[in-house]
Amino acid sequence: MLHAVERKAVSDAAPPQGFSIEADRKRLSTTALKAFRRLVIHWDLTSQQAAALLGVSLSTWERLKPESVTKTLSQDQMTRISALTGIYKALHLLFVDAMADRWPMLENTGPLFDRRTPVAAMIEGGIPHMLEVRRYLDAVRGGL
Repeated sequence: MLHAVERKAVSDAAPPQGFSIEADRKRLSTTALKAFRRLVIHWDLTSQQAAALLGVSLSTWERLKPESVTKTLSQDQMTRISALTGIYKALHLLFVDAMADRWPMLENTGPLFDRRTPVAAMIEGGIPHMLEVRRYLDAVRGGL
């Protein structure tokens, strides 16, 4: 049984957050775009690759690329960035920085990649594949 103080704490808890709530996306979009821009640089992605990973057209990516640009991202775009930053973090826990940043662009013979680079595989497979790569890396590093 919850005591009165515990019941009040539960009722005062912040509402759930998620990418489906526009106010949350608006609040998180600037930081998410900043993280994605840095990932693009670290992974040495082309503009076409960056646009494809973010799920936007090349012209949209070119408009989003400057640091001064702010935009509320869609639920899909926030999910993509979340998965990719999770991959980035997992790689940096597994490898030294140089290898961690090279890995996404190296041909990979693992079953998730079929001799493609992880970036090419994720572009082709979209969000489901990005999440699968993230789970794979977490498992490799012992996170699952």
